[in-house]
Amino acid sequence: MRATVLVDNLAARGLEGEWGLSFYLEYQGEVILLDAGASDLFVRNAHALGLDLNQVSFGVLSHAHWDHADGMDAFFARNAHAPFYLRQACGETCYDRTADGGWRYEGIRKGLLADFAPRIRYVTGTVSPLPGVTLLPHTTPGLDQRGLAAGMYRWEGHTWVPDDFAHEQSLVFSTPQGLVIFNSCCHAGADNVVREVQAAFPGQPIHAIVGGFHLYETPAQEVRAFARRLGETGVTQVVTGHCTGQAAYEILKEELGSRVQQLSTGLVLDF
Repeated sequence: MRATVLVDNLAARGLEGEWGLSFYLEYQGEVILLDAGASDLFVRNAHALGLDLNQVSFGVLSHAHWDHADGMDAFFARNAHAPFYLRQACGETCYDRTADGGWRYEGIRKGLLADFAPRIRYVTGTVSPLPGVTLLPHTTPGLDQRGLAAGMYRWEGHTWVPDDFAHEQSLVFSTPQGLVIFNSCCHAGADNVVREVQAAFPGQPIHAIVGGFHLYETPAQEVRAFARRLGETGVTQVVTGHCTGQAAYEILKEELGSRVQQLSTGLVLDF
């Protein structure tokens, strides 16, 4: 399979970056769009790279945050047929608690899901939209405590609840080298994500995990402990960027060495 990064915070090859993430994934003759960044920038970068968004068979939204979802309308305007797969728990409900005790909206742009309802496919459980491709929910218990610690909440049923990231999913590919995991922000923890995939596919090697690790505000000692836990999973390749943060990336490199590679707009990965 081939993965081309259409949007990341960093940019290479004369392309543009933004705080967001989008991948153009080619697998077994099909094309999948994972996330659509924060704007229509991924469209412009795809054009610059000679990639045709009309070839996309279906899209996947990794989770219900604006920096992965707000370009979806730009995709729908250029592709008239591909559905987008979202977790059933996806809604316009995600907020961060601010330092002054207020609330900052971090979710999908209001109205987008209703405007494009015919193109949205809500899923629960483990789903295989294509042979060799799996959408996997989180199964790690107690993830609401991670949301609470990070000040991340959802507005559900007229009340605030710590985010348990039920709206987040992993996109897993079977390749000759082993399983390749895409999880754009890994709010559950990338080490937990790998363990979830190992539990879902017992005995199958995990070749790579690709995505942001949401470490950009994490103290160095916690990042180092995380890096060691991730290394203990046995994953062969780690490709990360977006919300990982440069300081955390440098620690990952120190701990995991050549296994770690930096995401950037325009990067092409072959698995």
